[in-house]
Amino acid sequence: MTTRVGFYHLQTTPLERALPKLLEKAYAAGHRVVVMAGSEERVAHLDSLLWTYDADSWLPHGKTADGDAALQPIALTAADDNPNAADVLVLTDGIVSARMTAFARCLTLFDGHDENAVVAARRLWRELAAAGLDLRYYQQTESGGWEEKSQHQAAKGGVQGETEC
Repeated sequence: MTTRVGFYHLQTTPLERALPKLLEKAYAAGHRVVVMAGSEERVAHLDSLLWTYDADSWLPHGKTADGDAALQPIALTAADDNPNAADVLVLTDGIVSARMTAFARCLTLFDGHDENAVVAARRLWRELAAAGLDLRYYQQTESGGWEEKSQHQAAKGGVQGETEC
């Protein structure tokens, strides 16, 4: 299995609006997800967000610090682990996981208005392409959706579209 990594370039909405929508899609498709954040404080913030982002929606999730993470379809953590046997990893806050290849899919979300985040995402793209991972670059549209702009396919060993995000 080759891990597919999606780079999600946030341009029109912040992480707090984009993340719940991406998690809804993953959950609806039957995936188990682990969301990795930069600190326990950030995990607490995301936990609160997922309870309150939309009065008409509900995403079953929990923080690993609360226990019973294995039971959660969506686990929130600041540790580089897979507490709920997830097949999808979501990286926030510029975090990079040493365990990316243990997942079928990995999504790394970065703020397009933060030049340091953009530079870090480009560096990570180059590193993962050299490591032979299957990469996709998605740019946020004006409506908040996603448009694939570039890809690097490991099986073909080549680059399609632009060479980096």
